[in-house]
Amino acid sequence: MLTGHRTWVFDKKPKIASTGTTGGPFEAKGLLAEDFDFLHSDLWLNEDSYEKAHKVLLEEACERAIKKADLQKEQIQFFLAGDLINQITPTSFAAETLGAPYFGLFGACSTSMEGLALAAYIVNTGGANYILTGASSHNTAVEKQFRFPTEYGDQKPPTAQWTVTGAGVGLVSDKGKGPAITSATIGRIVNMGMTDPYNMGGAMAPAAVDTIETHLKERNIDPSYYDLIVTGDLGHIGREVSIDLFKKHGVPIQEENYQDCGLMIYREGQPVLSGASGAACSATVVYGHLLNRMKKGEIKRMLVIATGALLSPLTVQQNETIPCIAHAVSIEYGGDLET
Repeated sequence: MLTGHRTWVFDKKPKIASTGTTGGPFEAKGLLAEDFDFLHSDLWLNEDSYEKAHKVLLEEACERAIKKADLQKEQIQFFLAGDLINQITPTSFAAETLGAPYFGLFGACSTSMEGLALAAYIVNTGGANYILTGASSHNTAVEKQFRFPTEYGDQKPPTAQWTVTGAGVGLVSDKGKGPAITSATIGRIVNMGMTDPYNMGGAMAPAAVDTIETHLKERNIDPSYYDLIVTGDLGHIGREVSIDLFKKHGVPIQEENYQDCGLMIYREGQPVLSGASGAACSATVVYGHLLNRMKKGEIKRMLVIATGALLSPLTVQQNETIPCIAHAVSIEYGGDLET
């Protein structure tokens, strides 16, 4: 199953049997609103704190995925998920509600594919039949932890990005129909010495390029193998940096087939500056919009690279540089992969 140094190829091709996605009012005004299972009209979700609302987003996404798979929550054998808040507490409280054995993950905005890669590995080796995995974020909760409370009215530079309010989960199984998880390339820390917490895209781009190049080399394939190569949340700045790096390294990426979740979710005119970000960015776009496109036959093979900036409020206060990571998962659908 191990190919090269960092890539797993899944011979049993675990399936994404069902998904669940939830979002907030800003996402309801975006381009992908129809691809969410449920959208809320306010950020509070009838809770008395944004962190509690964050928890509800993930709980609802899990409930939707389980219901769509016609399962009971007691049948979920493992839950792999994470978020951006202190010690991933919203996810841990949601895990308490779910009641399944739980692996709490922190990969910042790379968590969605970190979880999917690990879930596929466990299922592929016979370690489980049903695993729920995903990621979530809440704009206002994340902003007050990593930057300033929104009430402060902080003016952000053009490089900044808008944290998605939402949750996206996938139910990974060894049986049934659904898009197949065919391989995963695990990221390594890439630190270019950047310290600006308002330029996540620029900081994460080299990590995305490193993982994509490694994936293509270790699988011995050309970028054209995939109908779509999509990064998690590089935004405008990070995407341009990554394209420059691909050209410098001689990687023949076709720009029309190379997209970013952070540039897909919101409409032109929404004040998102360089694009969307947050652990829910790739989670909601992939488990909602992109898998819906796969099931319609518009995409047969895609490589998803979720990117994460592994900083914290403490490291920012200490003026530390930003270590970054990117995890890649290939998903395919069609023909003999459907059964």
